[in-house]
Amino acid sequence: DDLSSPKYASESELKEAINEFKKILGENGISDNEQDLELHSDSFFNTHKALPNEKPRYILYPTSTEQVSEIAKIAHKYKVPIIPYSGGTSLEGHYIQTRQGITINFSKMDKIIKFNKDDLDIVVEAGVGWQDLNEFLSPYNLMIGVDPGPGAQFGGMTACSCSGTNAFQFGTMKENVIALEVVLADGTIITTRQRPRKTSAGYNLTGLFIGSEGTLGLVTKVTMKLHVKPENESIAAVSFNSIEDASNAVSKLIQRGIKLNAVELLNDEAMKCLNDSKQLTKIYDIKPTLFLKISGASPNIAKEILKQVKEITEKNNAISYTFATDALEKEQIWDARRLILWSTIEYGKKKLGPEAQVIVTDVAVPISDLPQIIKDTQQDLDNSNILATILGHVGDGNFHALLIYTPQTKEKVQSAADRLVERAVSKYDGTCTGEHGVGYGKRKYLEQELGLPTINVMRRLKLALDPLRILNPDKIFKTDPAD
Repeated sequence: DDLSSPKYASESELKEAINEFKKILGENGISDNEQDLELHSDSFFNTHKALPNEKPRYILYPTSTEQVSEIAKIAHKYKVPIIPYSGGTSLEGHYIQTRQGITINFSKMDKIIKFNKDDLDIVVEAGVGWQDLNEFLSPYNLMIGVDPGPGAQFGGMTACSCSGTNAFQFGTMKENVIALEVVLADGTIITTRQRPRKTSAGYNLTGLFIGSEGTLGLVTKVTMKLHVKPENESIAAVSFNSIEDASNAVSKLIQRGIKLNAVELLNDEAMKCLNDSKQLTKIYDIKPTLFLKISGASPNIAKEILKQVKEITEKNNAISYTFATDALEKEQIWDARRLILWSTIEYGKKKLGPEAQVIVTDVAVPISDLPQIIKDTQQDLDNSNILATILGHVGDGNFHALLIYTPQTKEKVQSAADRLVERAVSKYDGTCTGEHGVGYGKRKYLEQELGLPTINVMRRLKLALDPLRILNPDKIFKTDPAD
């Protein structure tokens, strides 16, 4: 109740801070180039667009945790707002510069610090990309468990608690991160824990920072679990006449305890996008389709799982099956699935014209409610005459809607996206975001989902760790009474 609006650096204080930053980073470690500022303000696929004045004043490029610490100390001294930037693939306005401060770009902190092969873990800096790390691990027959959108880096992946298509089998970042190195708002460097797979020592600070979206600290190093690549893996594409049948099949597979590596659902419009993208060697049916990753310790075990999948999906009105066992074909299918955002945008431009863009949203609900909410969502989109792809990591109840709009239809399409999120939260006991994070765009739903007392606990944690409110201001929830 006594909280007042934050006070940030004046123009003269910002100039003093910049001079001190230059002493640490050198002239080449700081940019105020207009193109750089634009790049770090927004993206064409960001659902929540920055206003014309919402740009960083400077971009800083540290090369070490120690430099990040010194930057934070100076920013704390002069009350300069800090936005962390790692990959820039987020969708909910996470790096919008509402307070026109500095942005720290972690791309030069891209080293693998330590590979503990025998312990199946690895320590990486915040600017390492997950695809680059998997390429490094591949000769060892290892992989990381999460697989978010192309281009994501570990700082942002941790901040948003990302997951991806493999989460059904391997979990989200919360289940895959062992420890973090974090720079706090005042420049203090902490390590949240050591490397054992389990500990009951003290507060779970690792879990606190995962998903905090840069509002509590700046992640500089991540210790990740590693996984052995699945053996005898194939991909089954199973088509249905209705999206309800497809989602019902998912529920039954899970309730039967069938062991799958991934369960992805695409509606008929998403299948059109895949075919239209020309990324695949074959054309798939334009029907709601499940893509299932199936594997086993031996070919016989994999065959038995496949037999169970066919039995259950046939009972839920599956109409066709396609199987990919060739490595190239499997890679093409999954790469095309990961690129569905860009495929949807291109498809929308072909259908609605060059001004077409997308509103992207994701929700998650209890598994048993998944068929009905997907049915409700598809009916709402059809009734509203909105072109959209529905897809998701439905094995854990998480699905996405990519709604295509033009300037003339944006308000109508945004209303449909709002209804989807409100439906998940209020009707189905779900969450406003399964993996994209809250950022700036979903703040209004978080209080509806969790209630004001819970949000106030989060605010107290924020103010305890960042009393000046300089770390990624205005994200997740409001901390300025004037906002």
